[in-house]
Amino acid sequence: MDIATLALVHAILAERGIRRAAKASGRPAASVSAALTRFEAAIAVPLVRRERGNLVPTLEAQSRMADLAAAKEAIQSLLRPAPNSGSQPEPRPEPPRSNNFQSAPSSPQRGEGGPQGRMRGTAGSEIAESPPSSPRGRSALLPAGEKRETFANADNPCSISVRPIPSISLTALERFVSVARSGSIRGASKVSATGQPQLTRQMNDLERDLGHTLLIRSPSGITCTAEGLAAIPIVENLLEIWRRLSRASGDRFRRAAATWRFGSVMPLGPESEIARMLAALTAKWHRARPRQPLFVSSTTADELIAGLKNRRFDVVLLDLETFPSEFEGRLISRTPLSLAGHPSLFAKHGDDIAALLQANPIAVPSLKSGLRQQAAHFIEATLTEQERNRLTLTEVDSIPVILNLVMDHGYLSVLPESSAARVRNPPAMRRLGPGYLQSLSLAWQKNALSRQVAEAMLGMMLTDETSGTADAPD
Repeated sequence: MDIATLALVHAILAERGIRRAAKASGRPAASVSAALTRFEAAIAVPLVRRERGNLVPTLEAQSRMADLAAAKEAIQSLLRPAPNSGSQPEPRPEPPRSNNFQSAPSSPQRGEGGPQGRMRGTAGSEIAESPPSSPRGRSALLPAGEKRETFANADNPCSISVRPIPSISLTALERFVSVARSGSIRGASKVSATGQPQLTRQMNDLERDLGHTLLIRSPSGITCTAEGLAAIPIVENLLEIWRRLSRASGDRFRRAAATWRFGSVMPLGPESEIARMLAALTAKWHRARPRQPLFVSSTTADELIAGLKNRRFDVVLLDLETFPSEFEGRLISRTPLSLAGHPSLFAKHGDDIAALLQANPIAVPSLKSGLRQQAAHFIEATLTEQERNRLTLTEVDSIPVILNLVMDHGYLSVLPESSAARVRNPPAMRRLGPGYLQSLSLAWQKNALSRQVAEAMLGMMLTDETSGTADAPD
C-alpha cells in the first residue's frame, strides 16, 4: 500500500465518484479507479456499489471514513516540511542551481544524473530548468496531466510550494522508522531482512519524493534531521491507521475462501415454504459443517443467474422451471398461483376477472423475477392489449410489501397460493388455473464439487415428506 492510494480512496468516498475524485485530485480517472481496486483487494472489502451511474459507499466504507480522513491528514503533515527548517534533499552530482542544498556525498539517484536522468531532462523543460529535488522536478515523475497539490510553507503562509502526493509505499516509511531508531543502515537491514544497498536506495528515494532530508549520514552512524524527527510519529500514526484498516483482511480472506454462498428468490414471509427451507438449510449446514460458513442472500431470479455466472453465488434457488444450459440443476417443487386481493374486491366483481383487474391497482415484482413472468402471462391471456394499456401496475421487489399492499391497501397481486394462505389474516384468492405455477429449481456450476455441495444442500432443505420433485408448496 502507498500514501497516494490512501489519499485517492478518501477522495473517491468523499466525492462519491471516480470522475469527481479525479477532477478534485487532478489525477487521470484510470489512476483513481486503479487506486480503488488496489485498496479493495488489499483489505478484502468492497467499498462502493454502483447505483444509476453513481458510486455509493458501502457500510464498510462508511465505517472506515474516519480512518481514511485521519490518513489523509497524516499524509499532508508528512509532506509538509518541519517548522524552522531549511534543509533540502541531497543534490545530484551535477552542480546545483542553488547553494541551499545539503552537500553530503551520495550516489546518483533514480531519475537523477546518468543516461536515464538526462533522458528525463530532455522530455520536458521543467526538469531541465530545475534540479529533480525541486517540487517542479518531482512533479515530472507523475503521469502526464496529474495535478500538483499545494501546501503552505510553515514559516511563511504566503509562500506556496507546489508538491504532488507521490506513491510512497508504507513499507518504505516503516523501514525509515527502523533506520531512524536503529541509528544505522546495517542494523535496520538486519531487522527488516533487506540488503543494505537496497535499503540505502529506498531511503534516498524516500527523501527525494518527500522533498526534504530525513537522515544525516556520517561515519559514526545515522541521525535524524528536524524533518526526520517530526516524521517519525506521523509515520507511526499512519502505519497504525493502515493496520486498523487492514487488520481483518487476512482472516476475512480465509473466511471468504471457505464460505459457501447460497442465493435464493425472496420468500413470501416467515411462514412461506421458501423461508422454511432456507432456515432448515442454515441450521443443518452449521451443525454438519461448522468450519465452512454459509452465506444466504435473497434477490431476484435475474440477479441470481448473474451471480451464479460471475461466481458471486455457488448455488441458487430460482423461481423458474428452466435455467441456462451452462448450469446444472434440479426442479424441486411446483405450487399453484392465485390472484390475491381483499375479499370486498372479489365480492364486488364476482367472476368478472377482467373487470376486477382493470378496476384495481396491481402490485407485481419486477421483470427480473420468475413470479412476474407468470403474472404477465396471466394478464396477457385475460385482457386485450387495449385493456392492458389501461392497467395500473406497481413494481415492488419485496414480497412482504406486496402482501401488505394486497391486505391493507386495495391492491391485487399474483402470489403462490399455499404461502399466501399461511399468513395471518390471509387475503381472498382465486386460483389462476393449471397452467400457472411457481416452480422452484436449484442450480449450480457444472463441476463435481458444486454438484456435491448442491446435493447436500438439497437434502438439508427438503424434509422427508417433500423430498424429490413434487407439486409441493413454494
